[in-house]
Order: sequence, then structure tokens, then C-alpha cells
Amino acid sequence: MSGAVPIETPVLRRFADGQLLNLSKLVIESALQPIVELSTGKVFGYETLLRGHGRLGFASPLELLDTAEEAGQLLAIEQMLSARALAKFATVPDFAHATLFINLDGRLIRSGGQIVDRMLQQLRQAEIPPSSVCFELTERFDNTSAPEFAALMKRMRQAGFKLAIDDFGVGHAEIKLLCDFPVDYLKIDRHFIAGLDASPRKRHLVRNLVNIAHVLGIRVIAEGVEQEAECLACREAGADMVQGWFIARPTTFVNELQPAYPSLADLGRARRTSQSLDEILIRRQIERLPTVFEHESIDAVFELFRANPRQAFFPVLNANGEPRGIISEHHLKEFIYRPFGRDLLKNKLYERSIAHFVEGAPIIGLDANAERLMTIFANMDGSDCVILTENMRYAGVVSAASLIRVINEKQLQIAQDQNPLTGLPGNRAIRDFMLEAGRDDDQTRFFCYCDFDFFKPFNDHYGFQMGDHAITLFAALMKRYFFSQGDFLGHVGGDDFFIGLRDWTWGEAQEILGRLLSDFHDDVVQLYSSEDRASGRIRGHDRNGIERDFPLLRCSIGVVELPKGLLLDDVGRIGAAIAGVKAKAKDSEAGLAVAVFDPHL
Repeated sequence: MSGAVPIETPVLRRFADGQLLNLSKLVIESALQPIVELSTGKVFGYETLLRGHGRLGFASPLELLDTAEEAGQLLAIEQMLSARALAKFATVPDFAHATLFINLDGRLIRSGGQIVDRMLQQLRQAEIPPSSVCFELTERFDNTSAPEFAALMKRMRQAGFKLAIDDFGVGHAEIKLLCDFPVDYLKIDRHFIAGLDASPRKRHLVRNLVNIAHVLGIRVIAEGVEQEAECLACREAGADMVQGWFIARPTTFVNELQPAYPSLADLGRARRTSQSLDEILIRRQIERLPTVFEHESIDAVFELFRANPRQAFFPVLNANGEPRGIISEHHLKEFIYRPFGRDLLKNKLYERSIAHFVEGAPIIGLDANAERLMTIFANMDGSDCVILTENMRYAGVVSAASLIRVINEKQLQIAQDQNPLTGLPGNRAIRDFMLEAGRDDDQTRFFCYCDFDFFKPFNDHYGFQMGDHAITLFAALMKRYFFSQGDFLGHVGGDDFFIGLRDWTWGEAQEILGRLLSDFHDDVVQLYSSEDRASGRIRGHDRNGIERDFPLLRCSIGVVELPKGLLLDDVGRIGAAIAGVKAKAKDSEAGLAVAVFDPHL
């Protein structure tokens, strides 16, 4: 047994307050937590987090920082932490393509100039561009109330640093920050992400926050993602990136970090496959305009406008190839057409770089569908374009005219997918509906698969024209009974049909589907001869060529129910459920069977 006397935490704390910086240097470590792109599973960056505070007797990092503020050592400790975080970041493989997220304590706004100068010096020594660092503005305090805040934000932005609003939704002045300052990222607080998959109110709120951010050219990071269902819900809300224990916990060991997370890549692959038509059409319309970098001199823009006299704007990128916005010709006109204006712009003392003239533009990933792009574009008054990214880097721009062409082409493709006999949408539209409905877990959904029984002998005996008559008869009956806004009717092909229902109870669906089957049976028997109707059967050959008697034509419907609250992202997973319930429907007397989808099978 050790003879050492344990030191109580309060004693250690009293001892530590006067030498907090020196003790912190001995025990405090920097941990990194990955921030991952939802569409690809690739790591975009890392947030640096303080670890080791417990060795100094503090229950949390915030408690340590509050004590440092009281002791007058907050600036020194924050600079020490930033230096260590940057040194660790520089040891990460492929760090040049990543971003380091560093928290900026609101109490240090008045010392912001010192923080920026020190960071720029460290970055130069490490040969890392400022665009690889993002300062997170914590909302524990009202940052905007400090008189120096606006000037500090302007300087950080023009120096090339990126800015993020941290813990969005639980702070003091986040909407004011969004309105008045050009931030790059919005990090939605864990409070709104926890249980997002099971809360319609949260999903509605997060979805609208994401749309607002994208219209303003801001990318969205969901914080505190701990469950796969939460991750899926974040993606459906349109978030660009996620951070949390579901992906990876913070670690002080660089060798534990991965460049990508396959589980997220697999989730993203299903989404990209389902939206391949939109992506193909959008890629055809992308215009890869020449770009300028925010740190370049204004001469670079003049050269571009001179070489491209018909172009009114150009995208502006940071050193990492990420879009910052656009620079428009009209912003330079007041200087161009003013005496000595261009000389003034190029004067080193005036220090006007491209960063001074960047204006916001909607920014969104290439995996967004065409309708969402159009909605974002329409909500940004006066915007020249939507900037598209791939792997968070600049991919090109699309104009309003290009988006209209995409929508028209998509509608044409959908029309071509329609069955010429029934006029109903085909397999591509059916899959799109299933994917959309699977993700909309605010209500119960029913996927109904309709298949004729004994159609082949009927078609062989009476001819294909009579077979087509039976098919169009069933399609007409479907349209008679299912016409609500949330209903979807599709023609898989031949004698196979699909009915998609949302916001129905099973009792309602069972009643109407029963009527559909009854009416079809009553109508289709009129297509038989009086003799065949009287006998209730016809002679024909089965699929193996064997001659035998067959009952009269009928339809059976197998229904797969997706209960409210069940989010299904990969519709391919329900194939086994479909096969099983269709077999039950064919074996049942009523021709109707239902099965609740079990996601664990």
C-alpha cells in the first residue's frame, strides 16, 4: 500500500491558480475529433479539444478556462493550447487537405489581434495556409457586444481564416452573426441532433436551418451525432458534415485517426445511387468558370475580366480550393470609373486584395437534387449563380437558366419512363418515391405490390389485345381509388403495378384495396366468354408447357408497411419482405396480405 497522502481537489486547485499556466503546460494535451463529409465519409477536418484538465482538479475544460480568466491567464493558456493543437495537426497524414477547428473564447475578443498575429506566425513557420484553420465562435458569451468584434472578424476573414458559429441554437446572438458576418460553417448543437430521427419538430427546424445556411453560402456541421439513425436524419435534413461519437471519439493519438470512415461512405453511396439522374443532368450544365484566390492582388481580377469581357462575376476560392463566394464586376466599377481608382486599389498602403470584395453566393454539394438547387437559388435574391462543390471543393457553378434546363430535362426523362399503355410512371419513379417515402418517417407508409394471378393463360387464350385491355382496366381502377396528394401509382411492367400510400391507416388502406380487388374481379370476368365464365376456368399451358385448367384472372396485392418513426434509407433492403408478402397474398382467399417491415432482418 502506498504511503502517499492523496491531495484533495480543492487543495490542488488553490495551489494551481497561481501557477495555472506552468502546470497546464505539464499535463494539458490536445485531442482531435474528426469532422466527416456526409456524402463521402471522408474526413474534412478536426476539432481540437482540451484534455488532461482532470489532473489539475477541474471537472471540465470550461471550468479550467473560467479559472484561468479569473487568474488573468486565459490568453496565455489559449495561445499555448492553439500552438499545441497546430503542432499536432501538422503531424496528421495529408493535413494539407484538412481543416483545424479551434475554439475562440469570447472573452478574448479584445485580445484578438494578438491571437491572429501569433497564429499567422506559427502558420508561416509550419507552411500551412490560414485557410486550413477555422475559428469557432462559441456562444457562451455575446461576442457581438464587444466593440472590437466586427474589426476582428473582418481581419480574420481577410487574413484567410475560416469562421464557424459553434453550438448554434443555444447561444446569445447567432442569428445576428448569420445576418451581419460572413461565416463559413454553422455547427448545430447536440441538443437539436439528439433524437433527431424520432422528433418531427427537430427535423423541421434543422431542415430549415440547413436551407437558410446554404442560401447564405454556409456549410452545416451536425455536432454530437451518436447514433446511426441520427446520422441518417442529419443527411436527410441536408447537413454537409457530421461530428460525434458515432463516427469517432476525440483522441490524443494521431495514429488512431483515419482518412475516411467506410460506414458513412456506404450510407452516402446509397444516396448517390438514388440521385444519379439529377447528378448526371446537373453535371451536364455545370460551368467551370475561371477562379481567383482570395489572397491574390486585385490585378488578377482585372486580367480575368479583360480576358472574359462577357463574364460579370468569378468564383473566389481560398488556398484549399473551397469557395468563399464570388467577386462581381459591379463591385469594382466605383474604383474603375473613378479618377485614380485603379491605382488606389493596387496601392500597397491601401491593401485592397480580392478578399475585400467577396460577396456571398449559395453553396451546396453536387449530391443535391435539382428541385433543392432551384429552391435555394430562388431564395437568394439577386444571386448570379449557385456554387457547387464536390468533396467540399469547388466543382463549378450553375445559373438560373441552367437549372431550368435541368428541371425540363428531368421531367422529359420521367415522361419517357412512363408506361405507354397505362401512362403511369415506371421503375425509376417508383424507386424515387420509395426512397423519398422511406426517409419521411413522420407518418406510416404502405408499399403495395399488385400482381395478376393466372394472367399468362388468359393472355395466351384471348390474345395480347385482350391482355392489354385487362391491364388498362386495372390502371383505370387504381386512378379511381387513389388520387390524394400523397398517393403514388406506378406500373412496374406487364401485369405488375405499384401503389404507394402515405398518411393512411391500415384500416383505410385495407378497405380501399379490397374494393379495388373486388371491382377488378367483377369487371375482368366480363372479358371472358360466357362459357368460360360459367365454368370458372379456362384451359391453357403453364410456364413449363404443361396443359391444365386455370382459374379466372384476378389480382393479388402484397403490402409492406413502414411504421411511423422508421427511417429507411436503402429501399433495396425490403426485397425479401416484398417477396414474402406477395406469396402470402397469392395464397390468401382475399388476395390481400400485409407485413410490417422489420429493419433487423
